[in-house]
Amino acid sequence: MSVPQIVIKRRLVILLLFTFIISFALTTRVFWLQIVLGDELKARAQSQWTKDVPVEPKRGTIYDRNGEPLAISATVDTVVASLPDITDVENTAELLAQALNLDVEKLLQTLTDAKNKKKASIYIKRKISDEESEAVRKLNLKGVYFTKETKRFYPERNLASHILGFVGIDSQGLDGIELKYDKYLKGTPGRIVSETDAMSRELPFGVDKYIPPQDGYDLQLTIDKVIQHIAERELEKALIEHSAKRGTIIVMDPKSGEILAMANKPDYDPNEYQKYPQSQWRNSAVSDAYEPGSTFKVITASAALEEGVVRPDDSFFDPGYIIVSGVRIGCWRHGGHGSQTFIQVVENSCNPCFVNLVNKLGKERFMPYIKAFGFGELTGIDLPGEAKGIFNPSGVGPVELATISFGQGISVTPIQLLTAISAVANDGKLIQPHVAKALLDKDGNVIHEFTATPVRQVISYETAQEMKKIMESVVSNGTGGRGAIEGFKVAAKTGTSEKYVSGKYVASYVGFVPADDPKLAALVIIDEPSGSPIYGGQIAGPVFQKVMSDS
Repeated sequence: MSVPQIVIKRRLVILLLFTFIISFALTTRVFWLQIVLGDELKARAQSQWTKDVPVEPKRGTIYDRNGEPLAISATVDTVVASLPDITDVENTAELLAQALNLDVEKLLQTLTDAKNKKKASIYIKRKISDEESEAVRKLNLKGVYFTKETKRFYPERNLASHILGFVGIDSQGLDGIELKYDKYLKGTPGRIVSETDAMSRELPFGVDKYIPPQDGYDLQLTIDKVIQHIAERELEKALIEHSAKRGTIIVMDPKSGEILAMANKPDYDPNEYQKYPQSQWRNSAVSDAYEPGSTFKVITASAALEEGVVRPDDSFFDPGYIIVSGVRIGCWRHGGHGSQTFIQVVENSCNPCFVNLVNKLGKERFMPYIKAFGFGELTGIDLPGEAKGIFNPSGVGPVELATISFGQGISVTPIQLLTAISAVANDGKLIQPHVAKALLDKDGNVIHEFTATPVRQVISYETAQEMKKIMESVVSNGTGGRGAIEGFKVAAKTGTSEKYVSGKYVASYVGFVPADDPKLAALVIIDEPSGSPIYGGQIAGPVFQKVMSDS
């Protein structure tokens, strides 16, 4: 019996519809895989048949202002293990441990774990020495090969360590200038892409693709290596001579804000920074606050002159003490200084007379000058970890106002104080300090130059000139005589502040040379000197004199 024509047609339609649905589903799937997921699947496939090894760029060199290298990078070997190619794990671990001075048990465990997890390759030891590289090459081990990386070296070792900082194993900046300008110094990594089989083993005749790295920019600093060496040498001698806890010296161009030297002792070797306690990495010149003592009197005197509450020849009388709100504040000289002019008040660093001065000035007029000179805020120096110091105008009463006038009851950082004193040297203009001078390409061309950044006019030109003369008189007739330099006019102020630990002092000396046309400004701080005397003029003054005269 024949099948009716209508049934045949219905079956053909159903078959055709089924075929269309299947074709549409397959086409949709192909479209999804090829178009929508194409890039992702291609990348996953390439990762299965290729091995991607990063190529580290060469980190930019750091130079001093005269082109002397302070931080350089050199190409060194890194040992890598290709796990699928290693057949005898125990023997490989034992031989490598001997050649690279590694713990054999730990290395064996590392290789075994990596092999069990089917990893393609792992680092054995990065950035090895030439001797270690030669020892591994002689072993000629299957599955062990080298890749090139760069290692940071500091040829001057401890010199300027707190400025330069250091880098980590991946050549990333971790402290100092290395951290601050890391994005310019580090460069862009390259790659080596090799074809591999299903077991992640390199194909004997596979194609390797090399994408070269882009090296980082070089960086020129404002630091002068010679002046830096002088500062560190004299600071270390002073700490030994006075059995002091630590010390700081900063040398600066007061007109441009360029830091020519910045030294802290004790310091460290950035080539081996891991061997030193972290507290020793700290850059005290920007990170530590202290009571400045009588060096702060430059600020008080400048404000008083600017506001017209005192003139250089005005008379004062010091009986040896002054009473403020029932609190007796004594003079450092037993019996006081008696009658004296304002210039002599500064020369003698007389506390009671400075209290009289600030009482005439008043809190409302004095506090804005402290802020204008930059205290209680960051200077903006291009170094990490800068502190603001401690200055809270709202908590200042009559006694606090009196003690702040001679540098007690306020905490400043060394860089804040030197920047403020440099404003006096710079005709009343406050300049932002900086240690970077220029970014350079590999041909030595300047990519970007870091120039002086004016902040504000703190005092008038006339007041600045008067203060220069008074500070010069401190050296020629007053407490700053030990900082005098033959043939030069020196303007300076001494400071001795007692710490909250009884019997502990900070001796300091700040000034600039020549007094009438300053080219160099410097601050010397000797923390907790032992023995006697402990005055800043006698301890820090000779250090200032030696650093500035040699510079």
